[in-house]
Amino acid sequence: MANETPKNPGGLNRFSKTLAFWLLVILVPVAFLQFSNTKTDAAIKLSYSEYDDQLTAGNVAKVTIVAGKELHGEFARDYAPAGGRASKKFTTMLPVTNSDRELQRLRDKNVKVDAEDARPSFGSFLIAALPWILMIGFWFFIMRQMQSNGAKAFSFGKSKAKLLSGDTPKVTFADVAGCDEAKYDLREIIEFLKEPARFTKLGGRLPKGALLVGPPGTGKTLLAKAVAGEAARPFFSMSGSDFVEMFVGVGASRVRDLFEQGKAHAPCIIFIDEIDAVGRHRGAGMGGGHDEREQTLNQLLVEMDGFESNDGVILIAATNRPDVLDPALLRPGRFDRQIVVDSPDYRGREGILRVHMRNKPIAEDVNIEAMARSTPGMAGADLANLVNEAALLAARRSHEKIFMIDFEDAKDKVMLGAERKSLVMKDEERRLTAYHEGGHAVCAMLVKGNDPLHKVTIVPRGRTLGVAWTLPEDDRVSVTREQLEARLVMAYGGRAAEELVFGHDKVTAGAASDIQFATGLSRRYVSQWGLSDAIGPILVGENEAEVFLGRDFGTRRTVSERTAQLVDEEVKRVIQRAFDRAKQVLAENRELLDKIAANLLERETLSREDIIVLMRGDTLPPRAKEVLASDPSPSVAPAVVEPQRTPPMLGGAEPSPA
Repeated sequence: MANETPKNPGGLNRFSKTLAFWLLVILVPVAFLQFSNTKTDAAIKLSYSEYDDQLTAGNVAKVTIVAGKELHGEFARDYAPAGGRASKKFTTMLPVTNSDRELQRLRDKNVKVDAEDARPSFGSFLIAALPWILMIGFWFFIMRQMQSNGAKAFSFGKSKAKLLSGDTPKVTFADVAGCDEAKYDLREIIEFLKEPARFTKLGGRLPKGALLVGPPGTGKTLLAKAVAGEAARPFFSMSGSDFVEMFVGVGASRVRDLFEQGKAHAPCIIFIDEIDAVGRHRGAGMGGGHDEREQTLNQLLVEMDGFESNDGVILIAATNRPDVLDPALLRPGRFDRQIVVDSPDYRGREGILRVHMRNKPIAEDVNIEAMARSTPGMAGADLANLVNEAALLAARRSHEKIFMIDFEDAKDKVMLGAERKSLVMKDEERRLTAYHEGGHAVCAMLVKGNDPLHKVTIVPRGRTLGVAWTLPEDDRVSVTREQLEARLVMAYGGRAAEELVFGHDKVTAGAASDIQFATGLSRRYVSQWGLSDAIGPILVGENEAEVFLGRDFGTRRTVSERTAQLVDEEVKRVIQRAFDRAKQVLAENRELLDKIAANLLERETLSREDIIVLMRGDTLPPRAKEVLASDPSPSVAPAVVEPQRTPPMLGGAEPSPA
């Protein structure tokens, strides 16, 4: 977490001092020349005729000829020209340069004569002195940079960690929701820092490190900020990529410097974000054991638990790739605790929504519990984005508060993508899309094991031309064979409907995402979950995981050719069985499919309640008056409010390739 810019950084003072120095360098020579030029300020300036009269009268005592033409002299007695002041010194210009006749006249009058070269002008002096001025200025600039920035030019090996200052806005555990277990483990570390005797009296020791592990967006960095706000101890933060440079040894030097700073401020906390940038498994790089990343990791291992102790220094790190970290980094004594920060459950999502809605004008019709139930699978960052999109949408509609309809539309935008209102579709394409999505909807409603249908729409959003959206009734941690097979049937409901209504030759490429989803699901069904009777409960395809870990440049086949062929045949059998079942369900319920497609063409979006009405054989009531975008108090309640879930991309029709 970067520090805020100090209120009085001192940049203006440094600029003022530098400006004063350069003004001094320039103005001192100017003042010197001006002073030297004012030595003759007491002399009066005469015309040549006046000078000639005084020379003839014998009133000129001595003269100095400058550059053969300019004449500076002294009178034998004071002289005052008409209307001027009296002076003994004078200046004049000779009409002829280096005139022999003029010299002879001066000798005849017994005038003492002297000569000088032309005095240098300020411009010529400045040109001559400019190289020296630049050299002195450059030297001064280098010295100032070394002093003010701590010799930045020579600080490659210094740590880039930022020490949290006291005026940084604090994030506390009250600002974090949805990860109570993680907060409990981190709170214990904070209490250990504040009251070590409470734990050490029973023989406990301070943990060396805590690794925050979880998917992106679940709040790992936010938890670290909360630790910084709660600990009231020195807190250093930096990224794993800040260690790695193109020069070998720089990262190791930065690790040493980081822990030296930590020991100087002990007890303290050091936070390294995205530690997988520096903590990857050794031996997987092109540079063998001597590349920069591995040298940095070796130094980090030694500093965390080496010959010298680092008592009072706790390292907290975050990553979403624990599988690529070196085993030596994960062992007890280095990272004593691995704290899982997973996607929040229903109560966690409700708490996160309340945190992000805390300082916003929320309308009375907003049901936070319903929003939490209808957003399963969303991480904290997704929920924060949803609340922000709802606020922006309400502002565009000129609402004074954020209404439930704003949250529902924002949820559709976040999960499905923005509406593509500019897309122009032919009537035939629109009808085909309606039957495609209607096929998904019929299979979702009639095949046992599917999640409850949330809504079906033919409004183009994101990369899809329509979506049949299912959401589960509650949060799940496992899935049954029946549910997996029901998902496959629903996935092929769109393609089966196209073939049933328009014929084999009229099907389109719009089912590409459905086929991709179903193929991946069926392959896991067969090769990873052991649900195929022909293959049995064995793991097939272990070599894929090995390549994913990056421990080898090649791949090793761990199954025979016969087993691989059997897996492919079984995957095809599972897919074909789901496709045939989808066609059977749609053929038996063709009348319901036609009704759903017709109403989709008319209304574009149908809710679960609408489809239940159609299944009973009733006619849908006339549509309620649409809410205008400028209406500040919408009266139409959202059609959702069921506990629900999962990637709505299931059943999304894609546009056919041109």
